[in-house]
Amino acid sequence: MISRMLTELHETAKDMHEIGTLDTTTMREFDALCLPPVEKLTPKQIRNLRVANGVSQTVFAAYLNISVSTVRQWENGHKAPSGPSLKLLNIVRDRGLKAIA
Repeated sequence: MISRMLTELHETAKDMHEIGTLDTTTMREFDALCLPPVEKLTPKQIRNLRVANGVSQTVFAAYLNISVSTVRQWENGHKAPSGPSLKLLNIVRDRGLKAIA
């Protein structure tokens, strides 16, 4: 429900920007506010994500452009993904590995 409302508000803001009633700076700020949140993933969720995509730790690491050791540490809970890696994991969760291939 909230996502649909945000989408409608964003469309309205884009229309306002196109006709000149909303400046570019405000539109950029609005765009940033409408980005989906990056959710933290537990070690189990990361492992389940990899398994659901039917790939080994080695292949998963290659898709994410990280080391196999990093995947192993994430799945064992010794390290947590952050920044761009966490964003990529969220994309893979939502759209599958093909989205980043």
